[in-house]
Amino acid sequence: MALEFNDSNFETLALKSDKPVIVDFWAEWCGPCRMVGPLVEEIAKEYDGKAVVGKLNVDHNPQVSAKYGIRSIPTILFFKNGLLVDKQVGAVPKNVLAQKLQAQL
Repeated sequence: MALEFNDSNFETLALKSDKPVIVDFWAEWCGPCRMVGPLVEEIAKEYDGKAVVGKLNVDHNPQVSAKYGIRSIPTILFFKNGLLVDKQVGAVPKNVLAQKLQAQL
């Protein structure tokens, strides 16, 4: 199951992780986010133990969203060793997200 990132736990869970991290920036009112959400959950199950997969609600967590300049959702950010290494804006098929994450393993 995907973790629930927020403004207070983001640095600890995402930036200090020793595994690659994928973060889905989303909101409840966003139609494309509802299409991507289940794909992120599938990736969380498939990469359990190999990567950290989580979601961050942009409406409830403005600090992290602003820090990374999230203007369109869904936006998926990929981190490795605390650094932003890749980004995907908009809804895409699961294999696109999996390939980007696989490149960080």
